Amino acid sequence: MDNQANSKSIILNYGLILGIAGVLVNLTIYAMGMHLNPHWSVSILQGALLIGFILVSIKKYKEANGGFLSWGQGVKVGVGVAIVAGLIGVIYSYLFMTFLEPDFMNQMMEVQNQTMLDQGMTDEQIEAANEMSKNFQSPGIIAAFAIIGSAIGGFIVSAIAAAIMKKSEEETY
Repeated sequence: MDNQANSKSIILNYGLILGIAGVLVNLTIYAMGMHLNPHWSVSILQGALLIGFILVSIKKYKEANGGFLSWGQGVKVGVGVAIVAGLIGVIYSYLFMTFLEPDFMNQMMEVQNQTMLDQGMTDEQIEAANEMSKNFQSPGIIAAFAIIGSAIGGFIVSAIAAAIMKKSEEETY
């Protein structure tokens, strides 16, 4: 099973690079003072990075596999890359909220409260929303949602890419 060892190195390499790219984007946003209310283009950039790195990693795997790729192999590589990048993102988030910006969650809550006020919500509704959001602020829950979100995003992108890029030995005859 040479392909498994090969897929592991591709997954780790591209996942690491994608994770570092994501951290650099987030550090840039923080340095610009936009971390509490980033521009919509940041989401586009992060999505493009995810798609690009998954596409390249699946293509590299296919090349290393003699030009052949099953749908399952493509999905495995893509989801693996997304999960590795997600783990790096979780580590960055923990360090960010622990050392760089320990008051980040409170600052975000203030921004969200102002947004809800601007939308015409009552103080009681805002307080209820704050109580509900406090249930999701533990590091474990944040990490779980981040990794699950990475896996789902990676699955969607890699499922489509693998369906387009798949090629079996039977197709060559």
